[in-house]
Amino acid sequence: MIDRDIIEAKFDIIERNLKFIRENYFHMEPEELEKDYRDYQALKFSLFEIVEACIDVANHIIASKRLERVEEYSRMFMVLGKNGIISEELAERLSRMARFRNFLIHRYSEVDAEIVMEIVRKNLDDVIEFMNQIKKFIVSQDF
Repeated sequence: MIDRDIIEAKFDIIERNLKFIRENYFHMEPEELEKDYRDYQALKFSLFEIVEACIDVANHIIASKRLERVEEYSRMFMVLGKNGIISEELAERLSRMARFRNFLIHRYSEVDAEIVMEIVRKNLDDVIEFMNQIKKFIVSQDF
């Protein structure tokens, strides 16, 4: 059974970080971001927390619904898409964000501000759409 408290706690983390990014970094240019180490690190960590919370939500739903278990974080979203929990198009976009999370963790020295700001400007709406589709799915499970 899906635990709404777990989902809501993860959504709180996502929303807090989205607000932080939009208020502090959305307007910045990559060159400006690179000049301030503290801001650059804060933004990368906020993106990491957002993606990690999305992965936690996906993992919780997969386990709760006894869906296909996968090892790679990027594939978790594909499982949700394949099972109609989120759209397949969104699943593909979120899979790319999960790969970005892995890039942040394992190849951190190669991450540049251009990539980070591209994620900020092009992919944060996908996270909002993910939350909306998950909420809709949970409501549909109540019947």
